Amino acid sequence: MSVKPPQLNRRQRQLVQCAPFNEQRIDDRSMRAAVFRVKKTEAFHHQLAFDQAVANLVQAIPIPHQVTEWLSKGTFVAPKRRTWRQIMFNPVVVAIAIAVGVIAGIFVFKLMERLNEFPGEPTAKRLLSVASSTKTVILDPIKTDAGALSDLFFMKHRLAHYDVPPEFADFKTLGCRVFDDEEAQRIAQIWVVEKKMQFFLFPADRDPKSGAVQHFDGWRYVDQDRWTGVVQEKNGVCFMAAVRGSEKDLAAYVKDAK
Repeated sequence: MSVKPPQLNRRQRQLVQCAPFNEQRIDDRSMRAAVFRVKKTEAFHHQLAFDQAVANLVQAIPIPHQVTEWLSKGTFVAPKRRTWRQIMFNPVVVAIAIAVGVIAGIFVFKLMERLNEFPGEPTAKRLLSVASSTKTVILDPIKTDAGALSDLFFMKHRLAHYDVPPEFADFKTLGCRVFDDEEAQRIAQIWVVEKKMQFFLFPADRDPKSGAVQHFDGWRYVDQDRWTGVVQEKNGVCFMAAVRGSEKDLAAYVKDAK
């Protein structure tokens, strides 16, 4: 039914035609104003009656059985509010939680790794790779106590303070050599009988600006290529005992290693 109330513009007429036919409050301000102007007119009441009659007719039409079978029973049922447990075990939430946990774990691992770093660690790792590829035939055969080689390094190669710590000084040697690494540092290498262990002595890192030795206290563990080393710095020289294995293979020889 077309309603054309007098003194209404086109937009107001459209709003009146769309107005609800029940007594519910109209939220739209423009529609409410248009309806207020025509609600006492006969044409508007005819429109409401017609709309109500059409609505009653539509509601009285039965839904075909084929349609009810095609639609799921829950189609017209309002979904239940999810509980916190359902939300927590939602696959999307679980995936996000796992991703956050992995990222946090990597961050903590990197942080702990950074905190355990010590001056000279990169050189120690490179020397562990050297240890894994070294053959006894390239060493000068010498059988003595490891601690006795300090004089040899000083007298023959002018390497001061290349001393084997007391923890390893009594180990019997098979051979030794002195060579320059890729950074032109003088490296002393010793092969001992005990667990086919290898010792390395090399210059400690220095501050790039001041040139001062970067000291660190105690023993520090380092691993590379399935080899493990334990490193100590003294008098500007680092000593490392290296063995093919894990930290437990060196723990018996040193105390308070980190």
